Amino acid sequence: MPASIRVFADDSAEPRVRGFLHQPETPTGHALVLTHGAGSIAAAPLLVALADAFTTAGFTVLRCDLPYRQSRPYGPPGPGDAARDRAGLSNAITTMKKIISGRVFLGGHSYGGRQASMLCAEQPELVSGLLLLSYPLHPPRKPDQLRTQHLFNLHVPALFVHGTRDPFGSLAEMESALKLIPAKTRLLSVEGVGHDLGFKVKARRQDLPQEVLKEFISFL
Repeated sequence: MPASIRVFADDSAEPRVRGFLHQPETPTGHALVLTHGAGSIAAAPLLVALADAFTTAGFTVLRCDLPYRQSRPYGPPGPGDAARDRAGLSNAITTMKKIISGRVFLGGHSYGGRQASMLCAEQPELVSGLLLLSYPLHPPRKPDQLRTQHLFNLHVPALFVHGTRDPFGSLAEMESALKLIPAKTRLLSVEGVGHDLGFKVKARRQDLPQEVLKEFISFL
């Protein structure tokens, strides 16, 4: 079990960093910053379970609320929030680099993962790798509106975790998109689940975090 989980805040930069810090009993020196999807929060069960799994493996994990969520307790991000949300993630990474001595990784679910990948396309030296959960390749039922423009500039290794029933992109569409990325990538498919990665099912909550952890360590 993790040694400790505490509410965390860093006001040294704007946007501020807000979230929950998981500190392992036996740290490896590496860290993972995790963030949420549109309309969600850092306390989402998926992020909590993943943070627990990675902390047990020795990672220091920060689950953080994006700046738009810090400003508004409910609802999705607005059209003008994306750049500030990326700045908030950048500040969270800078904060973690002050705490740990090893590599820092960045992960996010859906919108959070998309912003993480866009940030790393802009700043390729920022982190050592990405964990992208349910990447929203396109809006549901709108496969012509692909969100792939920045993938050509993504030079950071990225593990994608995607449900086979995700309406934001089929596995075939995801495989095509990953070919656009010049860095090393891997696609972990999760059978029979949608955009939430099946986290409404208790059995999936128990199995998926360990599966993602194992794949992530093998990949990176």
